[in-house]
Amino acid sequence: MIGADAIRGHIDLIVLSILESRPSYAYEISKTITDRSDGDYVIKQTTLYTAVKRLESQQLLDSYEDVSTSGKPRTYYRITAEGIAQLSAKRLEWARTRQLVDHFAEGQHQP
Repeated sequence: MIGADAIRGHIDLIVLSILESRPSYAYEISKTITDRSDGDYVIKQTTLYTAVKRLESQQLLDSYEDVSTSGKPRTYYRITAEGIAQLSAKRLEWARTRQLVDHFAEGQHQP
């Protein structure tokens, strides 16, 4: 299981990347996160709702009302052009972060 503290700074990257391919509603986003992580990370609903509202206020997402395939009304979120640009920046930031952490996690020690 991956702790929330380890993921906290990367929620925006995760949500934006899910919405890159198509609009989705909160429960579906949550399920996608759980499925793609093979159950290693389950996002709390409050964390997800806080993230989508923050991304929406930053104009990285927008929302609209629609009916799901089950017939229930849902609020769908979709990535904006600004969101796509931010996603690219977040991916670059992640690559650099991962590279840095790998230097320490691999146990290599150079003077």
